Amino acid sequence: MRLSAYLWIALGSALGGMGRFWLGSEITARYGTAFPWGTFTINVLGSFLIGFASTWSRHGTVRLLVMVGICGGFTTFSSFSLETVNLLRMGAWQRGGAYVLASVGVCAVAAFLGLLAGRLFD
Repeated sequence: MRLSAYLWIALGSALGGMGRFWLGSEITARYGTAFPWGTFTINVLGSFLIGFASTWSRHGTVRLLVMVGICGGFTTFSSFSLETVNLLRMGAWQRGGAYVLASVGVCAVAAFLGLLAGRLFD
C-alpha cells in the first residue's frame, strides 16, 4: 500500500476521532450518563455512514478516507462494549440488555439505510 493511503486513513481517523469526542460530549452534556446515548448515536451514525460510503464511492482514496479513517475513528464499538459491561456490573440488567439489543438492531438498520441512500448517488 502506498504512503498516501496511510495519510488518507490518518486524516480520516483524526476527523472521526474529533467528531466522536465532540458529539459524544454534546450528547452526554444534554442527556446525562444514565444511558450511553452518545455512544449509541455515534454507532448509529457511523453505521449509516459506512453503509452509504460502501455503495456511493468506488474511488479507493475516498473509501480509505471515509470507511477506514473517518468511520474507524468515529465509531466506538469498544466503548459500547465497556459501557455494556459497566451497566451489567452496576446491576442495570434491563438497561444493559436494552442497550445491546438497540445498538445491534438499530445499527444494522442504519447500515442498510446507508446502502439504500448510497444507491441514490450511484
